[in-house]
Amino acid sequence: MADITFKQLQAAVTTLTRDVTRDADTIRATAQKIDEEARDVLRVAEMIASMGVDSATTGETRDLAHLTAGVSAAAIDYAVAGDNTAKAAIAAHQQAQATHGGIQEAVSRSTVDVRNLNREWLRQE
Repeated sequence: MADITFKQLQAAVTTLTRDVTRDADTIRATAQKIDEEARDVLRVAEMIASMGVDSATTGETRDLAHLTAGVSAAAIDYAVAGDNTAKAAIAAHQQAQATHGGIQEAVSRSTVDVRNLNREWLRQE
């Protein structure tokens, strides 16, 4: 296992939160576009049905609309999962801050050189 500093952990969690939130927003926007397409395809199915186009073609067009709506719903669910991941990353960041933030602050302010400090000594209870 690689050693990681508190500052590195903070930076990684902050980056993860930002990236996951941005990606979830992108997925949600794409899902909304897909949903609009599904509604458009359903309108086309209704229009061609009113024009007397054969029922097989009309049915296939309606099926396509329903499948497309399903893809949109799945993408929205995926975006929600991304939101939940971002919330978990924020919670992890807050927990790390609550648990270790004071220690990091004290080490940062300290005039004592701790670069050569035996880290095993710090892990002892």
